[in-house]
Amino acid sequence: MRTRIGTRLIVGAGLATALAIGGMAVAVLRTHTAQLLTERTRSADQLSETIKSSTHYDMLENRRDNLHRDIRNLGSLQEQGIRKVRVFNKEGQIMFSSSKEEIGTRLDTRGEACYACHAEGRPLEHLEINARARIFKASDGTRVLGVIKPIPNESSCSTADCHAHSSKQSVLGVLDVNVSLSEVDLEIARSRNVIISSAILAILAGSAMLWWLNNRLVVVPVAALLAGTRRVSEGDLTATIQVSGRHELSKLATAFNDMIKNLADTQRQLTQADKLASVGRLAAGVAHEINNPLTGVLSYASLLRKRLDGDAETCDDLDVIVRETVRCRGIIRGLLDFARPAAPARKPMDLNEVVRRSVSVVMTQLSLNQVQLSLDLATDLPLVNADVNQIEQVVVNLMLNAADAIGTEGGNIRAITRLGSTNTIEFLLVDSGRGIAAEDLPRIFEPFFTTKGNQGTGLGLAVSWGIVEAHGGTLEVQSELGQGTTFTLQLPTNATIEDASPSHSTLT
Repeated sequence: MRTRIGTRLIVGAGLATALAIGGMAVAVLRTHTAQLLTERTRSADQLSETIKSSTHYDMLENRRDNLHRDIRNLGSLQEQGIRKVRVFNKEGQIMFSSSKEEIGTRLDTRGEACYACHAEGRPLEHLEINARARIFKASDGTRVLGVIKPIPNESSCSTADCHAHSSKQSVLGVLDVNVSLSEVDLEIARSRNVIISSAILAILAGSAMLWWLNNRLVVVPVAALLAGTRRVSEGDLTATIQVSGRHELSKLATAFNDMIKNLADTQRQLTQADKLASVGRLAAGVAHEINNPLTGVLSYASLLRKRLDGDAETCDDLDVIVRETVRCRGIIRGLLDFARPAAPARKPMDLNEVVRRSVSVVMTQLSLNQVQLSLDLATDLPLVNADVNQIEQVVVNLMLNAADAIGTEGGNIRAITRLGSTNTIEFLLVDSGRGIAAEDLPRIFEPFFTTKGNQGTGLGLAVSWGIVEAHGGTLEVQSELGQGTTFTLQLPTNATIEDASPSHSTLT
């Protein structure tokens, strides 16, 4: 079973997000727990210091009854969190306690109240607060914090009349205060619930955001690319992908569209070349077979025309035969030119000069049709290696087609030469004619396809396209109905030829 790349991204990113947020939640919870316990330990230590100060004079005066009463009273303040208060001497015997049953008993040095001092191996009075605190579970299962406080041997104790102690004894006993951690545990539980809930919400929100971003930035563009490639694999070279955004996948979609456009152009050129080759082979055979009989028809029709010069009606019919036969012979000649194009006789050529020569050929016909022609010739065009006569044939054919598209009502034609892309020059012919329908544009260079009706043979542009292709150039057309037409001829330049600098001119 295949897994979508988007799903894998979401799962991977979701797991990484969950691990990161979970790790942060654990760290925050541990830090918060440590802070609560530290505050509770400090509070318990302060409480033990308060108890020691309040019982100082009773101990100094050896008022045992008062000490027992005070410690019992302190142990009864459970609403303030105090669970037990006791005092034991250096031998571990409990001297005073809020629990009567413990008084007089001896603690185990390995027990929870004595282990800290003995495990540290240092004198009690030198231990830090964290070393004097311990956490254990009471018999009811609740956690209890115990803090021990040393009772030092002060000078007043060692010199007192009641119970003098040796001045060499540093510690007389230990005050042990036990406080409940129930409130702390409740606070930790509440914090744990809040942190876990926040982490879950953050993971869900992050996953939702990842899903939305993945769907927008990955799933949809990839699906569009997949659909486009499938359409192309089925032979549809008009498939394009909508480009949105400014990321890598949008660049990939743009590259895909450019690739399909180039592929369509290449296919069109290959199809055109194949058509030209097929029609060329057919035209060569047909022209060879028809040309000789057609020449005979033209000769006999002309001879009869001379013999029957006095019969006006018959002469008119023979004139039609001669005219149409001459027209057919022109078509045959075009077929022969199309089927057997001559190899270009290349030599350095000035494109501007070719355009001027072409204008002189068609200028009379343009004037009769009231067509105004303007030239916009660049002054920095390099020479190119090309067949002057063939390129002139292409330019003349384009100008005549432009004049036919304009008709007899008059219009404008603009001939432009300019530098093209890298190592190319361009000739543009822009007319204000009726334009070409969008559905006819893909077929405009096909043999025998014409938009002139019975006035055209459909070979002019096909022959021109073949000439340009033989020179390694391109011939393209852009047109809209009612907006005129623009033909663009592009030829490669030859860097070894010195640049020419023809003058810029305008002819009307």
